[in-house]
Amino acid sequence: MILPVDTGYAATAEELAALDAWFAAYDDHCSACRVEEMADMAVFPLNLVSDDSRGDGRSAQWERGQFVETMRHVMGEGASFASTRTPVFLSAATVVVFTDCTATVDDEEHRMCYADVLIKQDGRWVFQTMIQGGWGDHL
Repeated sequence: MILPVDTGYAATAEELAALDAWFAAYDDHCSACRVEEMADMAVFPLNLVSDDSRGDGRSAQWERGQFVETMRHVMGEGASFASTRTPVFLSAATVVVFTDCTATVDDEEHRMCYADVLIKQDGRWVFQTMIQGGWGDHL
């Protein structure tokens, strides 16, 4: 049986607005390929969770340098992103965000579904875990 998520924590309108603003800034960095600024919005080591081409689950931890180098290779110049996000707050300082995204690169659309775990440190959100299927062979 699948039940709706009730974490016992209800985010305030201000918390939702702050999270929305955080993602707007992150998406702007992604669209402009500002990889260093993307890295500034994370806490390292960063956890990555995926699956590989054999169907096995994979995970890794990346330091900042590996994140920057990898993102420089996978981010397309001039890409645009249209995303719908569903945050599930576990507490005032921990949120899992499910994203349904369409990335457009060179007039070609790519649909992606992924989740991020964000934590609040010193009053600001940072992402700590990235979860997406299909990247395990690259971890």
